[in-house]
Amino acid sequence: MAKMTGGEILVKCLEAQRVDRVFCVPGESYLAVLDGLVDSNINVVTSRHEGGAAIMAEADGKMLGRPGICMVTRGPGATNAAAGVHVAKQDSTPMVLFVGQIGREMKGRESFQEVDYRQTFGDLAKWVEEIDDASRIPEIIAHAYHIAMSGRPGPVVLALPEDMLRDTVDVDPCTFIEVAEPAPTRKAASQFAELLANAKDPIVIAGGSRWDETSVAQLRAFSEKHSLPVGCSFRRQQLFDHSHKNYAGDVGLGINPALNERIAKSDCVILLGARFSENPSQNFSLLDMPNPGKTLIHIHPGAEELGRIYTPTLAINATPGAFFDAIETIPARADTGAAEAANAAYHAWTDNLPATPGDVQMGEIMAHLRETLDDDAILTNGAGNYAIWLHRFWRFKKYGTQLAPTSGSMGYGLPAAIAGKLRHPEKDVICFAGDGCFQMTSNEFGAALQSGANIITLVIDNGIYGTIRMHQEKHYPHRISATDLVNPDFAALARAYGGHGETVEKTEEFAPAFDRARAAGKPSIIHIKIDPEAISPTTTISKLRGA
Repeated sequence: MAKMTGGEILVKCLEAQRVDRVFCVPGESYLAVLDGLVDSNINVVTSRHEGGAAIMAEADGKMLGRPGICMVTRGPGATNAAAGVHVAKQDSTPMVLFVGQIGREMKGRESFQEVDYRQTFGDLAKWVEEIDDASRIPEIIAHAYHIAMSGRPGPVVLALPEDMLRDTVDVDPCTFIEVAEPAPTRKAASQFAELLANAKDPIVIAGGSRWDETSVAQLRAFSEKHSLPVGCSFRRQQLFDHSHKNYAGDVGLGINPALNERIAKSDCVILLGARFSENPSQNFSLLDMPNPGKTLIHIHPGAEELGRIYTPTLAINATPGAFFDAIETIPARADTGAAEAANAAYHAWTDNLPATPGDVQMGEIMAHLRETLDDDAILTNGAGNYAIWLHRFWRFKKYGTQLAPTSGSMGYGLPAAIAGKLRHPEKDVICFAGDGCFQMTSNEFGAALQSGANIITLVIDNGIYGTIRMHQEKHYPHRISATDLVNPDFAALARAYGGHGETVEKTEEFAPAFDRARAAGKPSIIHIKIDPEAISPTTTISKLRGA
């Protein structure tokens, strides 16, 4: 084929991987790649901050099951993007971050914006490489895709010296990359069947990545066949239909005490794709370490995760789909009524939406959203007490409807919603954000306008960093430090960008405001002002202080 620049062959390699969208903040260090994108059908989404671009790419990777692509410039561009790389690591999301780099002849002099990316990203990424030879671009991108998608997925960082990108080479782009799917051995499948048959009170906890619609449907069929209660790990609620009779609830922050007790007393815990790290394990209290103190069956696509924290009775290195294929024919368990009891406890915990202090009742807003939105609506959030309303009281019913960071990253909701809407323009995409969370990435509202991502953002404003204030009031009552916020008029901010803005100060104002936002045909912000006393759905500042 004709000679191409390094930038052009890199774009050809992305096209060979069927990439249709990249998220970026442009920089002079990778102008040759930007030039290559001019003649490509790949859509380029211009973000306002590299952290926002990286989160968008991470969210895209969650939806695709293949790497989301982010491009940033050297130095501060790369370090800004580190926030999204951290999300991809902890959320086990495939992602490739391309970083512009200084010219090869400039290395080692602390040149302008020079960074050693292997050291900088060594703990955050699965692999970090610098491409010094343009002819090796296809080889290295192919390897990056294998690493990003294999086993436990995660982020890869590739540094691109700017002079290398201008070199001309005569090479073919890499071919489409697919990765191996680890599967159970016959022995492991047989052992699983025996352990399940002998268990008196088993429970399934689903989590992690490498799921798809087929494996989610298989999980449902598996739970029905064996009458098993199913809980979903932290911010993985989309893996099981909340309206199903076997759903036990979410195993994360603010867990239902009844579900917590059920897991603690279960004689057989089946961790399916989940790592069961700090939040779902309730600060590593539900299972002993390294001996869990009960039968633990751990199924995970990353062999390195099996036995890493807990020593399982049976470790199965498999993707969810391959696992279900292997155990499809094992005999069904008798129905002990455990799933029915677990589901009743879930409904007792979530059916009645609590009243809170103030003129705006988030419970009634959640009830309206339950009645109004379709089952395929995508809901996103970052971090903060406001997210409890979503995690506890929303009914996730379909796979692909949740974008949320298990890493607990503030600011995630807005850029993730943009990625979600661009990937699924036919669906409602609703971002939940606290006032503090939203302002971490609020500048990406401009990217929503520019890219035509007509999302609806609910900014739940109590004028404080709510989660931190909650802990502050609990442990240091009346000694307030650094948690008060002075906020803008968020509805006016939406209008300043050219979007649609609404303000809600009373509960009854929300429904018509939401209808107008859905009909606006442009990105919208609904500024919901809640009483800071309503620090969470279940407590108040006064109660925390013991008043």
